[in-house]
Amino acid sequence: MAENSDAASNAPSSSLRDEAMASAAWPFEEARKIVQRLERTGKREALFETGYGPSGLPHIGTFGEVARTTMVRNAFRILTNDEIPTRLICFSDDMDGMRKIPDNVPDRAALEPYLQKPLTDVPNPFGGEYESFAAHNNAMLCRFLDTFGFEYEFASATEYYRAGRFDEVLLRAAERYDDIMAVMLPTLGPERQATYSPFLPISPKSGRVLYVPMKHVDAKAGTVTFLDEDGTETTLPVTGGAVKLQWKPDFGMRWAALGVDFEMFGKDHQTNAAVYDRICEILGGEAPEHFVYELFLDAEGAKISKSKGNGLSIEEWLTYASPESLGLYMFNKPRAAKRLHFDVIPKAVEDYYAFASAFDRQDAKSRLQNPVFHIHNGEPPVKGIAVPFALLLNLVSASNASDARTLWGFISRYAPGVTAETDPELDRLVAYALRYFEDFVRPTKRFRAPDEIERGALEALEAKLGSLPPGVDAGAIQDAVLDVARPLPRYQDAKKKGPDGGPGVSVEWFSALYQVLIGQERGPRFGSFVALYGVDETRRLIREALDGKLGSAA
Repeated sequence: MAENSDAASNAPSSSLRDEAMASAAWPFEEARKIVQRLERTGKREALFETGYGPSGLPHIGTFGEVARTTMVRNAFRILTNDEIPTRLICFSDDMDGMRKIPDNVPDRAALEPYLQKPLTDVPNPFGGEYESFAAHNNAMLCRFLDTFGFEYEFASATEYYRAGRFDEVLLRAAERYDDIMAVMLPTLGPERQATYSPFLPISPKSGRVLYVPMKHVDAKAGTVTFLDEDGTETTLPVTGGAVKLQWKPDFGMRWAALGVDFEMFGKDHQTNAAVYDRICEILGGEAPEHFVYELFLDAEGAKISKSKGNGLSIEEWLTYASPESLGLYMFNKPRAAKRLHFDVIPKAVEDYYAFASAFDRQDAKSRLQNPVFHIHNGEPPVKGIAVPFALLLNLVSASNASDARTLWGFISRYAPGVTAETDPELDRLVAYALRYFEDFVRPTKRFRAPDEIERGALEALEAKLGSLPPGVDAGAIQDAVLDVARPLPRYQDAKKKGPDGGPGVSVEWFSALYQVLIGQERGPRFGSFVALYGVDETRRLIREALDGKLGSAA
């Protein structure tokens, strides 16, 4: 996921750039829009931005937004031969008022006096070196992003407002107050229209962020007048952090003030995009290029919510799989709604290594569409894996292995010369497989007894495997497994053709093997599993199934 500084510092070859100019991969499609934008505006820097709300800790959506934006940034650098400087700002909205007290803080009652105060003015409930709640969460954000090697600049809304970095555009907002109100009011209900103001003053008495109507906006003086919480008429400058903007105007103001060229956001922002754009234009900016991504869903298809805790956290993903596999999940079909739950992890791992394995065999056009190109900025660090993740999971399941040493005993026999020392990537995968099996596969294993037809087929399979020569490969084992099923009507598939012109073998045969022998609904290519687990071990597994020992052992 990280931007590879060494790779990015070298200008891409002209052939790579030419392929990138025509590539259908979505990061290049988005990057081409930014190239055209800068050609039109004459700007000599591309500014990318992502936003973060520090009322909670960074989460998997934060990772996705920064990872995807980094992919577009890297694509832009290729398209421009890295001749145009780029920056990625991760902007923290830490001047927002604390609307509610988070459930996960140690002493919730201690924070009650600070409700509606800017998050940077709320004491840090976790103690330690950070002076405020926002400072703590901002530090967690930076640590989070640094863990993945992202190249970015952190920006604090509080610092930007109070240091005057937004003053020029805030004064313009006062001058064009009526224009902003004309954009905002039609988006609000009648009750809210009566009290709405794009400016949110910070009460000089209570320090709270106030949602109050303006009695007067003096564009020439650059001030706003309102009633403070105690009814006192109060006038504040719009500059220097005395006020902030409501979140929708703030989006457009920030784009105008910073000159943002690209920002992506979730589909829940899509209806507001035109508002953000129009306010940016009113304030003298040009709205950036957008990329709207679909939201993540839980296993039941409901939108993932941090407060509900119905999603998969990044810590949970990284317990069972690598950051690269998560990067692949983020790359694939970002405009399609995707379910984010534990069952998607094995496929993401499998697919990552499949793409990595294919990379060296591909031409330039295909490489640019390969997800690992975008995950690793053109230089994937691994070329594949000796044993697929799904096979490792089935090996753990069949062998009841509880430690890496046992698994490596099987692996070293399957792939002579491959050890934990020679293949640390595979060793990392072994650890993931053991954890994933223990937490998600073992609890759901359900062996079933074979019926009479299956008993006969399994007896034939055990005998067939016993007739194979020593050292037989996975392909020959798979053929033997198929040969056993071909004459059995239950497992014939008329839509497929066997080598003798007869019907092929249906997936029902393999489903039966996995249900009876492994206690799972499905699995990878069975011949590959036997080659890894061992012919003799598989024959013993079949005999145990026929004797009714597998279900009782589970």
